[in-house]
Amino acid sequence: MEQQKHVDASPEHLTTTIEQGRFCLARCTCGWQGPARRARSQARTDGVAHIATVIA
Repeated sequence: MEQQKHVDASPEHLTTTIEQGRFCLARCTCGWQGPARRARSQARTDGVAHIATVIA
């Protein structure tokens, strides 16, 4: 089952965590996709880091 959780950012960059089997990954509306992770918290951290680099 696929679950999505959003991290708020600018309208151009909204990240979501997606679960695929045992893995979780972050995706952004700009097309960026983080690596597959076993830990949801690490996928969320990847999404936050992506937004931080884009905004900075």
